[in-house]
Amino acid sequence: MRVVLFRSFTATLCCVAFLWAADATAEMAVRGMVAAEHPLAARAGATILEEGGNAMDAAVATAFAVCVLNPSSCGIGGGGFLLYYRAQDRQAFALDFRETAPRALRPELFFADGRFDARRSQRGGLAVGVPGEVAGLALAQERFGTLPLRVVLEPAIRLARNGFPVGSHLAKEIANNQRELAAQPQLARWFLHEDHRPRREGELLKLPELATTLSTIADEGPHAFYRGLIAREIVQAVREKGGVMTEDDLAAYAPKWRKPLAASYRGFRILTMPPPSSGGGVLLAALSILRADDLTRLGHNSPTYLHLLAETMKHVFADRARYYGDPDFVRVPLAELLDPNLTAALRRRILSTRTLAPNEYGSHLPPSASPAEDAGTAHLSVIDAEGNAVACTTTINTAFGAMVVAGSTGILLNNQIDDFAIAPNAPNAYGLVGSAANAAAPGKRPLSSMAPTIVLQGDRAVAALGGSGGPMIISGTLQVLLNVLVFDYDAVQAVAAPRIHHQWQPPVLLVEPQVDPTTRNVLERVGHTVREVPAMGAIQLVRRIPSGFDGAADPRKGGGASGW
Repeated sequence: MRVVLFRSFTATLCCVAFLWAADATAEMAVRGMVAAEHPLAARAGATILEEGGNAMDAAVATAFAVCVLNPSSCGIGGGGFLLYYRAQDRQAFALDFRETAPRALRPELFFADGRFDARRSQRGGLAVGVPGEVAGLALAQERFGTLPLRVVLEPAIRLARNGFPVGSHLAKEIANNQRELAAQPQLARWFLHEDHRPRREGELLKLPELATTLSTIADEGPHAFYRGLIAREIVQAVREKGGVMTEDDLAAYAPKWRKPLAASYRGFRILTMPPPSSGGGVLLAALSILRADDLTRLGHNSPTYLHLLAETMKHVFADRARYYGDPDFVRVPLAELLDPNLTAALRRRILSTRTLAPNEYGSHLPPSASPAEDAGTAHLSVIDAEGNAVACTTTINTAFGAMVVAGSTGILLNNQIDDFAIAPNAPNAYGLVGSAANAAAPGKRPLSSMAPTIVLQGDRAVAALGGSGGPMIISGTLQVLLNVLVFDYDAVQAVAAPRIHHQWQPPVLLVEPQVDPTTRNVLERVGHTVREVPAMGAIQLVRRIPSGFDGAADPRKGGGASGW
């Protein structure tokens, strides 16, 4: 069944308004391309390509540089996911370096007087998961890079030591979190003036302690982070703030290689991240629901198109809440959730005239298929001249993570524990709810929305993308992907086009300001509760085109694209 009710509106409304396009950072290149959430990070990666490095060398250099330049979003005190396509033998690899729960973590630690205290999972020592960033990036570099770790770390070390101008995104986050930053002396010293005024865009920021830590990792390797002085300072800071992490937790941390998810859509092969990322599975389920629709005929961002997208998002986010978790602890029924027969059934339940009751969304798998227990983010995209591609998303979760600095190391620690479903029906900082599949447990990895994605045409990588923004990563990646594969937009158009977001719960359809008012009225008439928000996440895209490469960084976060 296709949505056809609003066809008359499609012909009369403007399909898309590119308000962002004037500010989008675009680049064309012939030998390789990097798109990242800061132009200096993208330039660092492109320089590595120019100097003979491959896509992985450039990606790791870019990732460490972003950790310095956007410390409110990501850092070596966090973790992430990386997807790599090796052109030589046409193989894809997925690396999970997501944070893990300390072994002494228990759900009851987040309750006070019998009530769940959300603050404990969002700020302070209990919020901190065991970081995976250093181990993951170093492992990816060791296996697939061509340059020494010290070489790819050098741009980040130099930026931290010599300083860099505060970017627009970091300036905004400093201003938004001024009061909390002021309460932490080390954070106040970095991000505020002596009178506690926020540092503004363009002001020079130096992070000498972080430079020293990165230099130690460059000299001694990743084990210097997980054992010895740095590890002791991390643990001491976490425990002083009420956490339960130990040095053994750090010493035991290990990234995990996982099998990428793959599916076909409109003649392309979509590679993406498996659980404990929910982003990849949810993205592929959405594409499967939409596979039979003539989206071009519906019209980009028409009322019909946006209603169909919103209803699709509600179905797949309902399944995310019910079934996704760490596959080492629960069975995630991906085969069932991605079964074309099931997604076709979900498509048939999407009505053109109205929305459904909340409990009518999702797959409602029988009990035998349900999960069974066994026991602020940044994205970068790279494609090089040989056709190798990397999509990598890293995070410390919400802005400035747990607001905990690891002693004299300069490391700002994550608050990733908030991504667990710690209490029944208790939403996390992004309003997401979960089930027992994502319950906190010692050594478990919390569910994530990160969705690093690579698109193949035949055996050739033609796009690498992903984003930041919590659950808006999934909806943003989906819409940018459709903009490229269905509507044939270039990189700037694809990332700049206005977006919508629906995550099932809460039952609100978010729209960006550029979505046409008449379109909003139509969406409201069929049952959507529409609310405007200034911007939704940030997607970084690199495309391979006949003349070379086409890249764009999302203007919503002030990123940059750079090539050679």
